[in-house]
Amino acid sequence: MNFDLIVIGSGPGGYVAAIRASQLGLKTAIIEKENLGGICLNWGCIPTKALLQSAKIFNYLKHSQDYGISTDNIKVDLSKIIARSRAIVNKMNSGLISLIKKNNITIIFGKAIIKPGKIINVIDNNNNIIEYSALHIIIAVGARSKILPNLPQDKNKIIGYKEALTLSKLPKSMIIVGAGAIGVEFAYFYNSLGTKVIILEYLNRILPLEDEDISKQLELVFTKKGLEIFTSSYIENININDKDQIKVNVFNNKYGTKHTLETEVILSAAGIIPNTENIGLEETGIKTKDGRIIVDEYYRTNIPGYYAIGDVIQGPALAHVASYEGITCVEYIKNLKTYPLNYNNIPNCTYCIPEIASVGYTEKQAIEKGYEIKIGKFFFNALGKAVADGNTTGFVKVIFDTKYGELLGCHMIGNGVTEIISSVVTARQLETTNYDIIKTIYPHPTMSEAIVESVNNAYDMCINM
Repeated sequence: MNFDLIVIGSGPGGYVAAIRASQLGLKTAIIEKENLGGICLNWGCIPTKALLQSAKIFNYLKHSQDYGISTDNIKVDLSKIIARSRAIVNKMNSGLISLIKKNNITIIFGKAIIKPGKIINVIDNNNNIIEYSALHIIIAVGARSKILPNLPQDKNKIIGYKEALTLSKLPKSMIIVGAGAIGVEFAYFYNSLGTKVIILEYLNRILPLEDEDISKQLELVFTKKGLEIFTSSYIENININDKDQIKVNVFNNKYGTKHTLETEVILSAAGIIPNTENIGLEETGIKTKDGRIIVDEYYRTNIPGYYAIGDVIQGPALAHVASYEGITCVEYIKNLKTYPLNYNNIPNCTYCIPEIASVGYTEKQAIEKGYEIKIGKFFFNALGKAVADGNTTGFVKVIFDTKYGELLGCHMIGNGVTEIISSVVTARQLETTNYDIIKTIYPHPTMSEAIVESVNNAYDMCINM
């Protein structure tokens, strides 16, 4: 069973790499130990967005009178919300299977162990070992939920993101440990449905990778929604009492204070770790650092013929990043003219309400890089489309280099901003300056008008605020 290329893992990095390879004429196979589509399709990007859409609709219905519509007896059926989410996953999974077969890619199910000499041993469900070989091997095995030492997940009282997607009943209370994208999305979802939600974050603000103004705005919104937020805090220990409640002893490392919280469920959302153990890296001689595979700009490891992409290498653990890395890697293998990925022009999106979207440097990062900067903001409460929609929370913030007018970064929080960040990513890819954006006509009324208005604001030309 010899191939030109074998991709280990069928997530958004793996399957995209395999399809591109097949398009370029390579005899290609995918090895997958669980479900095609990886975490993103089965337990991440897709099912969470389905849940969040249900929460969004429920919130609209609760405030329908603001739009002149009366609704009575609105009820939440968590089982049906979960069922819809899983049905969407199944539909997407079926579509992916058809897409892979359409591209004549061989699907191999089982656990892959890489060997020297571009050999892969696959252990199937019956513990049979089948050997495969390829001229090129791409490792795209992804990552999993990080388990904190003092917070062992029992999948019942202390859960990870998989269990959070399939709870059989709505908990009355939940503590979410970690306030990155995963944590705040689940916080919004469960709070919207009526769960009392407490967020614990070790660092000094929620969404610590985003611009500080974005973090402050989201914390303000979440607090108004009734969420409790504890930053600079971590769990010292937990105790499950006779009433099946969890007592959580929390330490604040900023003030040196301790307090005790009670909850029905704890969701650990404290990040991910790469699936690089026990896949043959040591035997093959592939180098790693802090558990992640070391690669060059074209995703080559130190061993010729072996490559790695996605969450197993350094860089942002995002589906669209893994996909781009896979395409770049395959096109390099085929000796096509390709260029390394610009990791400073990757959009980040968080799908709680209000949504968050960003690209480029934060204000703090731009200053640390030595830039002299101009900052512009435009708030959605001054935007006609936002007022008409009844979604006026948030703003667009842009950061420019004073010397050349280079767009260093853009940060948004508000309704639908994940859909308009792409125009800024494109502008930065084209090295667009402040002048180019100011001279671009944006349609009215739209949410995207806030982009050009924020740029105008940076240069004291804003008309509508």
